[in-house]
Amino acid sequence: MEVLYNSTRSKGKPVTASQAILKGLSEDGGLFVPDHIPALDKSLRELSAMDYRQVAYEVMKLYLTDFSEEELSDCIRKAYDEKFDTEVIAPLVEAQGVYYLELFHGSTIAFKDMALSILPHLLTTSARKNQIENEIVILTATSGDTGKAALAGFAGVKGTRIVVFYPKDGVSPIQEKQMVTQKGDNTLVVGIHGNFDDAQTGVKRIFSDREFARELDGKGFQFSSANSINIGRLVPQICYYVYAYAQLLKEGRIEDGEKINVVVPTGNFGNILAAFYAKNMGLPIDRLICASNENKVLYDFFRTGVYDKNREFVLTTSPSMDILISSNLERLIYGIAGGSADKNRELMEALGTEGRYEIDGAMREKLADFYGNFASEQETAAEIARLYRACGYVLDTHTAVASAVYQKYRKETGDLKTTVIASTASPFKFTRSVMNAIDAAKYDAMEDFALVDELSAIANVKVPRAIEEIRTAPVVHDHQCEVSGMKDVVRDFLGIR
Repeated sequence: MEVLYNSTRSKGKPVTASQAILKGLSEDGGLFVPDHIPALDKSLRELSAMDYRQVAYEVMKLYLTDFSEEELSDCIRKAYDEKFDTEVIAPLVEAQGVYYLELFHGSTIAFKDMALSILPHLLTTSARKNQIENEIVILTATSGDTGKAALAGFAGVKGTRIVVFYPKDGVSPIQEKQMVTQKGDNTLVVGIHGNFDDAQTGVKRIFSDREFARELDGKGFQFSSANSINIGRLVPQICYYVYAYAQLLKEGRIEDGEKINVVVPTGNFGNILAAFYAKNMGLPIDRLICASNENKVLYDFFRTGVYDKNREFVLTTSPSMDILISSNLERLIYGIAGGSADKNRELMEALGTEGRYEIDGAMREKLADFYGNFASEQETAAEIARLYRACGYVLDTHTAVASAVYQKYRKETGDLKTTVIASTASPFKFTRSVMNAIDAAKYDAMEDFALVDELSAIANVKVPRAIEEIRTAPVVHDHQCEVSGMKDVVRDFLGIR
């Protein structure tokens, strides 16, 4: 059955999957959502016999229904190749009875690779399918990981250019160096003077500027997005939850149909929304545990039904979660509002004007699948140290937030179901924070790349290629701007000023 896509903010004509991927964001500022969640059409037992690429095809074919088998298979084959340092793509590692789904084995050692390795291929295929002749300009805001993963995916891709905006003082040193050393004539990296929410709001403002869009069209360009607002980012993320369950079943860790819990460190909400979609496809997931850091706007939302971004923005050691406007939550809000674009638009307008909104009791009842909690900076560091001392397994700061929240959940509920924690980044990406958590007195004075080598030694893990590549790489991008200057930066890059 064909899946079409609607905007969360209006009742316009539905679009196909390829059209939604091309647009990225609807003209009315809404996000594209499927008109129904398709059910898995392969049994869990059948899926357990498949490798990652095969599972990805079985999931994505259900959402990307205007892609031919050949087109989708080609995108998957090009995406999940030798860029990943393990043939299984997303290993499940057991540590103290919990399963960590390692989503960081791609070329930029963060979970964004899982979707951003395939998005360029989905996008260029979509352009061909819709007879698009304009050059596609990818415009992206990043809190650290999306930026490099998108740059790596789109660098050198014919018919595309990519501009990445990041908060100049809001990412880790490794994250920043990964971005500013990116090669490729079609790439631009810009540090903005502001936080991630400022960057994200600026990008959305450019997307919704129809006059600017007409100006670009006249010059042979059109915008699309590599952020998780693009449905082409969200759909590939569903796949790894299905794969994780299938692997647990294959290894005899669970029975066919047995429910599991899933824990996701959450900032922009896309990664846990993908797990929610997987559950609604028929995957036996019980609780969706939403883990926040000290920017705990989502924890407060699940606890009270009030979403309120009017608070201090905290810079933490898990910077990819330092977000107060969780864009993908809008897709969930639209769903629990019964697919009412009017209700959703009303709430999003309140967020834009007042910085807050409150959902009603009927909508709150539909959030029963979710459990929210948060971990402080101290709790995050303590969890890294605890697990390392217990079994030698080293977590990055974001996964440690999830792991710490899971410990709270177990203590609070007594629920001992088999649990998968989405491990969203390699500890090598946040080496200083990780090593200081393990032994600040010993490691605090060491320089960044000495810490990398020390982490490799104590964790008995080879230094990832992504880290080795930037040890001596020259800085290619040194651009900075104010939030108000983002549009001019884009004009200059495209040569249309």
